[in-house]
Amino acid sequence: MNLLHSWLRGLPAYLWSGWGALASLFLFLTLWEAGALYYGALVLPSPLETFARLQQLIAEGSAWPELLTTGRRALLGFALSVVVGSTLGLAAGVSMTASMMSRPLVTVLMGMPPIAWLVLAMLWFGASDGTPVFTVFIASFPLIFVGALQGTRTLDNQLKDMARAFRLPRRMLFFDVYLPHVVSYLFPAWITALGMSWKVVVMAELLATQDGVGAALAVSRSHLDTSATMAWIVAVVGLLLAVEYLLLEPIKREVERWREVST
Repeated sequence: MNLLHSWLRGLPAYLWSGWGALASLFLFLTLWEAGALYYGALVLPSPLETFARLQQLIAEGSAWPELLTTGRRALLGFALSVVVGSTLGLAAGVSMTASMMSRPLVTVLMGMPPIAWLVLAMLWFGASDGTPVFTVFIASFPLIFVGALQGTRTLDNQLKDMARAFRLPRRMLFFDVYLPHVVSYLFPAWITALGMSWKVVVMAELLATQDGVGAALAVSRSHLDTSATMAWIVAVVGLLLAVEYLLLEPIKREVERWREVST
């Protein structure tokens, strides 16, 4: 309850601090408008045309079911990768042997292109939710695993020795010494994996499912409907930004408040 109250109290200041992001967004829209004027609506619809088409899709009732389906698959695969990747990464970081043994496996997983995992998932799970969820999980897992591993391995031994010398309680040792340092590595990995999840799930839906934003993009491509294609892209990117900046970033600012205190 205290965490929720603190998050709501700091939300206005956090939103106000995002003026730089808004400036870059308006710059992007300006470049997009210039490109639309140069190439024409057939190649690149203008922002106004794209948002008008997105509003039309929402009014028709076809946008939200596809977005919710894509979001559910992406977040499910992302959540699985967060739980499994963070747990195994923290466990591997505690042991030097486990850390060294895991490095070649992580290299293989990071080097494996998502499209290869998607083909395997299509053979294993068919045209079900298992295909995009598994592909998201396996593509995001190594990013989170490495973040958890590095966060554990880079913990300052002198800081741990000092905490033991002062006989800090286990709870204080965990929440005030270990957790802030590990989270400073985990959160960037989570945010990177979240972006990866959205890209991978749309690709998986495009090739393997009959619903979701990826399937809608396949339909608009077959109809040569560029405005609908851009509308779906804007919708899924907007959903991603909402999850990241309205959920993950405020939590990150809260758990990393110790940085402001230390400076």
